[in-house]
Amino acid sequence: MAVPLVALRGLTVDFENGGRTSRAVDGIDIEIAPGEAMGIVGESGSGKSVTWLAALGLLPGRARIGGSARIDGQELIGAPRRLLESVRGSRIAMIFQDPSSCLNPVHRIGWQLGEALKLHRGLSGAAVDAEALRLLDQVGIADARRRLSDYPHQLSGGLNQRVMIAMALAGGPDLLIADEPTTALDATIQAQILALLGSIRRDTGMAMVLISHDLGVVAENVDRVAVMYAGRLVEEALGADLFAGARHPYTQGLLAALPALTGPRRRLAAIPGTVPDPWNVPAGCRFAPRCPIAEKRCSTEPPPVHRVGLLHRAVCHRQVEAGFSVWSLPRAAE
Repeated sequence: MAVPLVALRGLTVDFENGGRTSRAVDGIDIEIAPGEAMGIVGESGSGKSVTWLAALGLLPGRARIGGSARIDGQELIGAPRRLLESVRGSRIAMIFQDPSSCLNPVHRIGWQLGEALKLHRGLSGAAVDAEALRLLDQVGIADARRRLSDYPHQLSGGLNQRVMIAMALAGGPDLLIADEPTTALDATIQAQILALLGSIRRDTGMAMVLISHDLGVVAENVDRVAVMYAGRLVEEALGADLFAGARHPYTQGLLAALPALTGPRRRLAAIPGTVPDPWNVPAGCRFAPRCPIAEKRCSTEPPPVHRVGLLHRAVCHRQVEAGFSVWSLPRAAE
C-alpha cells in the first residue's frame, strides 16, 4: 500500500450519559492512500459515521476520543481548533446523508456556496460567483446561474445533494467522506450521484471514503472495503476479494441477505438479533450472540486478527474457508 494520506490508529470514542460510559468506537485501524476509494459497511449503530466525525473533531463535548488520526502525519486528535478548521473542507470534506438538514433554509444556494469558497479558498467578489458557477456545472446542475438564486426548498433532493457535493469540493479536498450520500434518493438519481462522484475522483485524483448500508453500491464504487460491527473493524479486504471470499461470519451474513440477480431463486438469510447497545457489549467477540458458529471462547475472549490474503484480514476465532458460507448451515456448529 502507498504511504497513507490518512491513518487512524487505535481510534476510540466513549460517550458519557447519566454516569454511564459507552464505547461507540473501539480501536479502529484504517489507512487511506492518496486517490483510493474505500467503502465502510455495517448495520446502523456500528460506528461508521462516528469514526470519521471523531477524526474531524465534530463530536459533542461529552465524547471522549482516544487513539490517533493523522493526515500526512499531522495529528488531528486533540489538535487546536484552528488546525482542525484548516483541515475541514480544505483537506478533508464530508457529505452527509440528508442534504435538507445541512443546507440553511433561509439562505440562497449561491450565498452558501460562496461562503464555502471564501472560507476555504479566500476568494471574493466576481471570483466567488465564477467559481460557484463552475462548481455547479461540474456537479451537473443545469441552468446553474438561476439555481444560485434558489433556496434549498426550491430544489429536489437530488439537486440538493449535488449542491452539497459542490460545497464539499469548494475547498479542493484531498479526501471526501461520503456518508450515505444516496440514502434519500430514488434509484435513478442514486446512480447519477455515484457516477458523478466517480467522475470527480478520476478528474481530481481525490481519495474517497464511502459509508453505506448498500453492499451493491459499495461493490461498484470502491477499491477496498472495511466491515464494522458494534464499534469494531471485523474484516477488511480488496473489494473483489471480500465479495468473492468473505471470511468473517458477519460479512457473510450481510452478503447472504442480498438477493441474487441471476440463477435460481433462494431464500434470503437473515442475521438474528440486533447490534448490541454500546454500554452492554459482550466481553469477547461482539458478534458471538448472533453468530451461527460461535464457540464458548467467543463469548469471553477477544478474537485475534487473521491475515488471510493480500490486504485481507478477518477478526475471528475460527478460520472460515473461502467459498463457504456459515449461513448455509442448518444450525449453529457445536
